[in-house]
Order: sequence, then C-alpha cells, then structure tokens
Amino acid sequence: MPTDFQALGHCDDRFHAVREIFEAAFVSGAEIGAGVCVVQDGERVVDLWGGSMDAEHSRDWQSDTLANVFSTTKGMTALCAHRLVDEGRLDLDETVAHYWPEFAQKDKGQITVRQLISHQAGLPAVRKALPQEAFFDWDLMVEALAEEKPWWTPGTKHGYHAVTFGWLVGEIVRRITGRSLGSYFATEFAEPLGADFMIGFGPEFDERVAPLIAGPVQIEAGADSLFGEVLANPEGMTARAFNNPQLLGTEIHNSRPWRAAEIPAANGHASAAGIATIYGELARGRLLSADVLEDARSCQAEGMDAILAMTTKIACGFMLSPDSEACGPNPKAFNHAGAGGSLGYCDPEAGIGLGYVMNNMHTGAWLVDPRARRLVDAVYASL
Repeated sequence: MPTDFQALGHCDDRFHAVREIFEAAFVSGAEIGAGVCVVQDGERVVDLWGGSMDAEHSRDWQSDTLANVFSTTKGMTALCAHRLVDEGRLDLDETVAHYWPEFAQKDKGQITVRQLISHQAGLPAVRKALPQEAFFDWDLMVEALAEEKPWWTPGTKHGYHAVTFGWLVGEIVRRITGRSLGSYFATEFAEPLGADFMIGFGPEFDERVAPLIAGPVQIEAGADSLFGEVLANPEGMTARAFNNPQLLGTEIHNSRPWRAAEIPAANGHASAAGIATIYGELARGRLLSADVLEDARSCQAEGMDAILAMTTKIACGFMLSPDSEACGPNPKAFNHAGAGGSLGYCDPEAGIGLGYVMNNMHTGAWLVDPRARRLVDAVYASL
C-alpha cells in the first residue's frame, strides 16, 4: 500500500479534514479507486478523486468515472415517485392497485404506496424460483411480484426490499407516466442537472465504468445475522430476497447485460459528483416542494428489520440514521447507501448534498460503510 497519497480535484480549505480522511483511506489500503463530492448551498466545495479504476492499476480514476452504486440507486427511484406526488399524479396514501390493477392479486388490494415505498409491504422476495436472466426482464419481474403473496401482513412490520423495491416503485412510475423509471429519472433529474447518474445505459459509457472489486468481509455469520439466516435457511424469505435471482457476484455486476438493464434498486451507475449534485439541489429545495420533501424524509418505520436483522429507520424511500448507527449529527438528514460502500446523503438544514463512490467493495454489519461515515463526520467537523 502507498506510504502517502494525494487526491486530485478541488477541496475548499475549510474542508481540509475531508481531504485528509479521503486520502488516509488510500494509504491504509481501504481504497483502490474512489471519489467524494460535497455540494453546499449549491456550491461544489469538495470534489476529490484518485486511485485506480481496476485491480491491475492500469487506469487512473477520473473526475467522471462511474461506479455501480447498488442501493444508492433507491434514493433516485424514490425521488422520481416524490416528483409525481408533487405534480398531484401520485398519492402515497392511495392503494398501489389504484395505479397498477394487477397488483391486487393475493390479498394485496389494500397495500398503500406509502407502505410499499417504506419497505412495509411484505414483498422483499419472490417465492417461485426465477432464472438468472429475470434480472433483465422488467415484465417478468413485475408480473411475478403482482402474483406474489406478502410474506407478512402489510403494515405490521418492515423488512428491506433489497431488489424488489426498484421494480415495485418503478412500475408505479411507469403506470403513471408511460415511461420506464430509468428514462423518467434521466429526463426529469440527471440530464437537466448535468448529473452523471444513469439507471441503464449503452456500451458507449463502458470505458468510464470502474469494475467492482470484491473487497474485505468484516462480519461473522452468527445465528442472528443476515448472513447467518441466509446460510441456515436457503429457501427462506431472507435468502430469496438476495438470491432469487442470484444477486451476489461481481461477474454479474460488471457485465454488459447488468449495465444495460433498468434495475432501479441496484444498478445505478454514478460519479460522486453526480450523486452530490442531485442531493445538493434537493437540499436547497430545488427538486421538491417543502411539504413533499418533509413527508419524504419523515420516519415511517423503526426497529428490527425483518430482512437485515438489525435496527433500521426508514422514511419514504430514503433511510434515516437509527440511534445505534449515527451518520452525521442531524437526525432529519437522510441518505441511501449501497452495497460495497457507496453513499448519497442529504441535509437540507445544512444545505449539504454528498456523494461517495468506490470500486473496492467492503462488506460488514452496518447500514453505511465506515469509510463513508468518516467522510460525513469530516464534513460536519468542517462547517
């Protein structure tokens, strides 16, 4: 590992602590390639990047390098739904079946959009075995979910809809707008803001993508953990949430079919600046009205998560920090992290949007990767 490291890009002097934390992660070997960007009150005050795009260290990370950010994508999917709320085209307290009639099968007619977007609908997995290629077939997945019976009585508890969230919320967006989630997000948010964030794209962008690299696993597969449950009950709800179809394995996530598909819970590709730009505008009140934003970040469920086997605090498509795992000092700040480490973070009170992306995937018993949390802490220490 390097004995010293200097990131490229720009960092205002008062945010020097962010630079120090970012660079220290490369010196320690925690990072291979990464970027972090902070927007405050519409100004890009931190935009740093460095390291390598690949494990062979053959290509340098660039300012516009894209990385698969997994569940950080969910925040963008939620943003699309809230834009429709703002336009009066979607009501979170209306039933899902009002917009998607086929969804009413198997006693799901009374599930509300609010329950769906806050992981309370009981649909984190599909029971029937699905082929690997189901990931790339929108119609197959939404039909399977419409035919699925809830795993618990909707509204009685919450459990992370790790992959199904994207098809469930995305299909509501499609039914209302007539457009796919990826297309709607691009024209409503990414393109107008000039933000590098795509949900499904062609091969012309492949050269900008940093392939994901399997990194350290910092967790014990105890009996009460997510991993312990998957191993102990491979046919159960939790295992099927991640393995039907099979989600794990960088060979899938680095493939052209994965990049081309629209999987709005898991396959967004973004730069750090792309994420920070969107959340920075959201923090300024530029993307949603004040009332809709306030509802979007209001707590809907808190406590033991039926899938993750840890305490979570969930808003309407975004995550809040539970007391057991603080991410910044403002309890009203909201975020969505992604498997491996990425993070999108928004604090309207401080006027801050933050994006962090990387290619060295860390796995642990956390909601937000410690590398990202340290960056968030450094931002607040600099204010």
